[in-house]
Amino acid sequence: MFELVHLRCFVAVAEELHFGRAAARLNMSQPPLSRHIQVLEHVLQVKLFNRSSRTVKLTPGGVAFLPEARRIVHMADNALVTARAAAEGRQGMVTIGFTAASLYRFVPRLVGQLAEHLPDVQLLLKESVSGDLAEGLQAGSLDLALLRPPVRPDFRHRRVAHERLVICSPSAVPASERPKRLTDFDGRPFVMYAPDKARYFHQLVSGLFASVGAQPKVTQQLVQIHSILIMVAAGHGFALVPETASLLRPVGVEFDALEDAGPVVELYAAWREQCSNPALAPVLGILDGLLAQEEGGAPALTRP
Repeated sequence: MFELVHLRCFVAVAEELHFGRAAARLNMSQPPLSRHIQVLEHVLQVKLFNRSSRTVKLTPGGVAFLPEARRIVHMADNALVTARAAAEGRQGMVTIGFTAASLYRFVPRLVGQLAEHLPDVQLLLKESVSGDLAEGLQAGSLDLALLRPPVRPDFRHRRVAHERLVICSPSAVPASERPKRLTDFDGRPFVMYAPDKARYFHQLVSGLFASVGAQPKVTQQLVQIHSILIMVAAGHGFALVPETASLLRPVGVEFDALEDAGPVVELYAAWREQCSNPALAPVLGILDGLLAQEEGGAPALTRP
């Protein structure tokens, strides 16, 4: 059976029609090149070249064999490139889990950067709540997760967003009657986050109200921010949501700054130290570059 080196030698001679030039092209001496051609002709039982002291010409059999030989060499070269790219993480698939709220701003920017700089890495996106995302990372069904704190200590992680809460009010409420500070929510109807599936936001908002002694009247407890906004628009109460949620611009909802609370909502990227997916490393490199573009930068990578 012939080998790939025999085909490479044949293609070089067929294209150069000169053994000396073909040998130089292949960075080898002429005698072994001639032996490779002889072996190939013996295996095929076909004469591939008519040779004289001055000329080298393809035989009809050589002319017919050349396209197939080129195709095999091309396929082998592509296979080599593909294998190396996959090993270096420039090809393959990365599964990224994210919370719904991160989709408002950060996820689209990250996906855009990955599509531009790692076009051969396929992204599989999965939306879920932070607790389920952490379980997915641990089980290995996710390579990277964008989730809310606290982040498990056995994950590597990096903060990727830090934003304020803003006040959501039904548009029917006059501007002069809308809450502006945490104490203004005391005794007023409020659409709250569910304590189980939206634990991070539930504890965050509850802690803020407790810090000023305010006790809103909770009318609903929901998981997703867009569901909360719908309830606010329907007049079921006020709400506090991350500032990026204002990008949704729902009809019937007005957004106002919360005057007595700084940036408190955090989003983290987390991954397992022992993740074996080679495509994760270049994805994290793109993530670093994206964060470097953010105003004020971001903290360094945190190891457990």
